[in-house]
Amino acid sequence: MNFLSDIVKEIDNEYAGLVSDGVAAGDTTSYIDTGSYIFNALVSGSIYGGIPSNKITALAGESSTGKTFYCLGIVKHFLDMDPDAGVIYFESESAISKNMIESRKIDSKRMVIVPVTTVQEFRQQAIKIIDKYLQMPEESRQPMMFVLDSLGMLSTSKEIEDTEAGKETRDMSRAQVVKSIFRVLTLKLGKANVPMIVTNHTYDVIGSYVPTKEMGGGSGLKYAASTIIYLSKKKEKDGKEIIGNIIKAKTAKSRLSKENTVVETRLFYDERGLDRYFGLLELGEKYGVFQRVGNRIKFGESSVYPKSILSDPEKYFTPEVMMKLDKAAEQEFSYGS
Repeated sequence: MNFLSDIVKEIDNEYAGLVSDGVAAGDTTSYIDTGSYIFNALVSGSIYGGIPSNKITALAGESSTGKTFYCLGIVKHFLDMDPDAGVIYFESESAISKNMIESRKIDSKRMVIVPVTTVQEFRQQAIKIIDKYLQMPEESRQPMMFVLDSLGMLSTSKEIEDTEAGKETRDMSRAQVVKSIFRVLTLKLGKANVPMIVTNHTYDVIGSYVPTKEMGGGSGLKYAASTIIYLSKKKEKDGKEIIGNIIKAKTAKSRLSKENTVVETRLFYDERGLDRYFGLLELGEKYGVFQRVGNRIKFGESSVYPKSILSDPEKYFTPEVMMKLDKAAEQEFSYGS
């Protein structure tokens, strides 16, 4: 196949190469933990997976569905994976504070907050950073992650100019600008092995036959992201007291796992935060890892209430059980299973 190697050299494309040598901007070699086993399985097909380390992942939902919470949880796990890693956090909502970051035990010295107002400002700064990163020798590049929180809050230069001039016209070019941003960024991020998380808003599609949610901002992010997760929520109660939210996550798009799959995660309001084991009992019951007896789960000779299991998960989710659950996750969420 020397002629194919010659073609690669001849076309002078830095991203081109034989598939046997690996696809520079396509192969996923590692994943970033999301903080929830069932959410990991949803986006990667394994409870030990997570979001891909060189792709764009979009988290879309209404207000207060946990988008920023998930982002910060993933940021923490990314920084914990490598002491040299760093995060560039593009922020458009003025919602992040030093106290919020440090209270989540995130190393604030390895996280840069970049306030952005317009999509043009984000494009200019993001491309400048990634180009500088790609100029560095590959062996000296420290792991880096991009986060944009949120795309839905970014205006455009024209919108700001019109507002200052007292005009109330809508900028119809925003969708095209967003599309051009991700056309450029997608390949550069893949080549640099830099993951990116983008949060975005959703809206109800008017006139659809069944209630349908759509992500705002045009089709740019929809085509660029390898994974798009829609988030929705309902209240979680302990008796009459509201203690958190049950956040439903649905894969609207995925190149790594089955689409239109839904899981539920639990987010507590107190210091417990995201429940790492929530959702595993239902997965295990479906694939025979656990057996339900009435309203209890059978473990050996005893039957235990689900609430008791989740309050002391390490006791029940042993390495052997987790191995079985990982196989169940592969069957449930992976393509071709």
